Amino acid sequence: MKIEVWSDFVCPFCYIGKRRLEQTLEPFPHRENVEVVFRSFELDPNAKKETPFSIHEIIAQKYGMSVEEAKRANADIGKQAEAIGLTFRFETMKPTNTFDAHRLAQYAKEKGKLHEVVERLFYAYFTESKRISDRDVLLELAEAAGLGRKEAESVLDGEHYAEQVRKEEAMAAQLGIRGVPFFVLNGKYAISGAQPVEVFRQALEKVWMEEQQSSSLPSLAEEGKTCTDGNCSID
Repeated sequence: MKIEVWSDFVCPFCYIGKRRLEQTLEPFPHRENVEVVFRSFELDPNAKKETPFSIHEIIAQKYGMSVEEAKRANADIGKQAEAIGLTFRFETMKPTNTFDAHRLAQYAKEKGKLHEVVERLFYAYFTESKRISDRDVLLELAEAAGLGRKEAESVLDGEHYAEQVRKEEAMAAQLGIRGVPFFVLNGKYAISGAQPVEVFRQALEKVWMEEQQSSSLPSLAEEGKTCTDGNCSID
């Protein structure tokens, strides 16, 4: 089973959705047969790397609410995160552009370190209040995930993996994805948003059962003579 996850590293529900999916997969009896792939998606491709505005002020402006209302809304999201073991520090969060972070994730995917880098990027932004567009921050995260610093420097200093990021964003557009997180199971079923664990569990069981059923070829005739393991039916 393949699960593709479109998400952005500054999206709180993406981190919550990621953790809920992981909590669903942990007891899933066929976990070793499930491949999870994270895809690139930028909530705001035009976001600046640095802004004088807090996340509360940005949310207030975006949704036409007061800063106090934005703080309450973020506090509610923080409680949802806390319920699954995550810590969101909205007061010190550094809103930023995520394009380079996505390029680093694409590089990590090629090196077999995608999951380590994705988790570290989310944690750096939401818990450690790091600016994940900063070159030194990204290099620090790359090294911590087991990637070579010099190669990571080469990636970030050039335009490497930009095409891959844009390709996955184009895939999202073709699928009609306008919000994240967005989960696609086996290219057939979609789950939009940070759904409860029970929703993920039911989806996994449904797709797994269908996958097993589809692996059996329907017979167009009664069973005939066959040869198996070096022996042939001769009766």
